[in-house]
Amino acid sequence: MQTQALEGIKVLDLSRTLAGPYCSMLLGDMGADIVKVEMPGKGDESRRFTPPTWEGESCYYLSTNRNKRSIALDLKTEEGLEIVYKLAKESDVLIENFRTGALDKLGLGYEKMKELNPRLVYCSVSGFGRTGPEKYKAGYDLLLQGFGGLMSITGEPDRPPAKAGMSIVDLTTGMFAAYGVLTALFAREKSNKGQFVDVSLLDGQVSLLNHMATGYFATGKAAGRMGSAHPSIVPYQSFPAKDMDIILAVGNDLLWEKCCQALEWSDLLEDATYKTNDLRVANRAQLIPIITERISSLESEEIFAKLDSAGVPCGPIHTIDQVVNHPQVQAREMILDVEHPIVKDLKIPGFPVKLSDTPAALDKHPPLLGEHTEEVLKELGFQGSEIQTLKEKGIVGEAQDIVKLTD
Repeated sequence: MQTQALEGIKVLDLSRTLAGPYCSMLLGDMGADIVKVEMPGKGDESRRFTPPTWEGESCYYLSTNRNKRSIALDLKTEEGLEIVYKLAKESDVLIENFRTGALDKLGLGYEKMKELNPRLVYCSVSGFGRTGPEKYKAGYDLLLQGFGGLMSITGEPDRPPAKAGMSIVDLTTGMFAAYGVLTALFAREKSNKGQFVDVSLLDGQVSLLNHMATGYFATGKAAGRMGSAHPSIVPYQSFPAKDMDIILAVGNDLLWEKCCQALEWSDLLEDATYKTNDLRVANRAQLIPIITERISSLESEEIFAKLDSAGVPCGPIHTIDQVVNHPQVQAREMILDVEHPIVKDLKIPGFPVKLSDTPAALDKHPPLLGEHTEEVLKELGFQGSEIQTLKEKGIVGEAQDIVKLTD
């Protein structure tokens, strides 16, 4: 087996739900050893984000927790804290997403962890960040899609604001968190010191506003909802073909010329009103209905054949079942078959980053609650009798079938 890029890196994961666990999963995919700490008898809240379930397991949880080991541990006990301290001393990274101040009260804040392990990279994921007037507010994906401006530019202009279909705020925050952790680990190679990594759902969304935000500062006008259309490029949106909706992405003037030639729109190509993208944007209101009428008279396959051969970006609007079963997705090995002790034939989305020499790998199924409690405690030096005493006191939990949690 090839060596993985993060082999030898140990991550203490105190996070739950999605953003933090998605970050730790990305690190685990690249070889880091992830120890996921969960409350005995309850576990990660996402274990109960149902429906849907698969053999009693939450699909939400299954999708975000591969390549981890689960230890069921009560953080509100002195003995539980001591176990976390032992884990922190041996870890390279700690990830948490509690409310601001909550872990400080428990004795698990950054300053305490820094004393125990100066080389520890402490990644804090929150809704609004650990500074500023909103730092104590709880943050959820939907809330931040609204607060962060995403919903103001999502949906049709004559309809109410719409959220993105996936938990895009949580997922992108998890990506930013992984980026922050890796950057801090790289910096540690030079300084031999860890540091505090502060990542928030709000900051991620402001970053993703990108040209929308810059456009506002340039013009003083905030962009609004445009459906699938683009404020700066025309035509660049969905259109109804005769048999299905399609995407036409004419990103520049050369592609406009190729598009018109391929679809035999010589009149539009020769019309000075639409010669440049600036003009097409300015005359969007009259051009889009013309294109819509012409596209709607053609079968999608005819459009794709002509535009693909001309090198003009276009394509279908797939449903999820069509995407995951598409030959290109299969060729890219983007669906993983996972051996799981409960879920037969488990499939989850795969690794989006392909490394030639140190590739991502599937090493562990999404763990059952507390599945690795004894294993992790023994690695910390606990004897069998000590572990049994901790179980009897309820400080650590028995490995549990998640079905029991939903009975």
